[in-house]
Amino acid sequence: MRRLLGRIVHNWPLKLAAVGLATLMYGGLALSQNTQTFQGVIPARYVNEPSNTVITPSTPRPVTQVRYFAPPDVTVATSSFVATIDLSSIGTSTGVVSAPVTVTTPDNRVRVLGWEPTFVTIDVDKLISRNAVPIEVTHGPVPDGLTLGPTVVDPTTVTISGAQTLVDKVDSVRADVEIQSSGIDVDEEVELVPVDKLGNALSPLDVTPPTAHVTIAVFSDRQTRTLPVNPVITGQPAAGFEIASVTVVPSVALVAGDADQISQLALVDTAPISMTGVSDNETVRVALALPTGVIPVGDDSVSVTIDIRPVTATRTFDAGLRLVGARNDLRYELSTDRVLVTIGGSTADLDRLAASTLVVDLDVTGLPAGSHDVPVSANLPTGLTLVAASPPKVTVTATPVPPSSAEPNTAPGPSPSGA
Repeated sequence: MRRLLGRIVHNWPLKLAAVGLATLMYGGLALSQNTQTFQGVIPARYVNEPSNTVITPSTPRPVTQVRYFAPPDVTVATSSFVATIDLSSIGTSTGVVSAPVTVTTPDNRVRVLGWEPTFVTIDVDKLISRNAVPIEVTHGPVPDGLTLGPTVVDPTTVTISGAQTLVDKVDSVRADVEIQSSGIDVDEEVELVPVDKLGNALSPLDVTPPTAHVTIAVFSDRQTRTLPVNPVITGQPAAGFEIASVTVVPSVALVAGDADQISQLALVDTAPISMTGVSDNETVRVALALPTGVIPVGDDSVSVTIDIRPVTATRTFDAGLRLVGARNDLRYELSTDRVLVTIGGSTADLDRLAASTLVVDLDVTGLPAGSHDVPVSANLPTGLTLVAASPPKVTVTATPVPPSSAEPNTAPGPSPSGA
């Protein structure tokens, strides 16, 4: 027994190493028998992309080969792998750089051993924007027998965003339209394409807004005609005010269009002018609102002046009388103690007057004893005027006060007003 044990432990380090090597060789053989290669297209995506940069290509190169270990009963597909390209190491670099590719798997039964490619080459550029890039409309040849009116595009400029190397090359933004031989007017939304000075399209770039509305009148029998301008007023002025007058300069407009269209026009409207809540005079420059196919010749707008005034009215009141300038040594008698007066002014001022006691005046200053026909007058608030009184004059009889009389001079007092 001791001899057997001696043989077992004799030179034991070498024997242990041999056992370990055999185990590794067996494991490697088993692993090699289960290592497989997936051939396919695994889409990759960028991660940790720096801000204010543009990466080209925008869609990264895919992973096309993955070596992996999995049990024999596991089947893998494209969805078994996730490929990412980490851009965190780029920083503020621009130009051509290399970025590492990483492949992982959400299946814990699969172990990824390697992949191709392990690095990709990308182009890094600064992200910039440029405002007020002009829009140019191109329409190609005009069919025989047709003439074109002016080209109207809205908006006239756009904003371009993208890689600096591309944005710097942009000369304008092109809107391509076609003139139909049928003579149909161009009135459509057109996609905008950034181009360089040679007219070559530049991509990829973002255009804001991406489209523009292009209008071109197409004539087959163009005629011109001078028509009166009709200002279109909408809304009501502020309470208590009204439109006194509307003046248009120029009062006529020269327009052009096909004979059948222009012959049906009697006047030219303006774009709507809102006067809602307005209480002061206004002068505005407003565009002409022309039917499709009719265009202005010369100015496409007019100046419109709108005069505003308070709404005026008249109202009749029953008013009391008051003597002005009466003497203490005379006694006065009136042929009537009330008159009807007609007051003119804004409705707001008349409403305020109706809520108060109205008294009109008889001025007897300097009149001697005797009978006198004294005109009715009124001291009214600003904005109100005395239009008429009935009767317009009141007979006032002045008599001397007897020396022994101690009675004070009296005159009719004010009476409540009435409508």
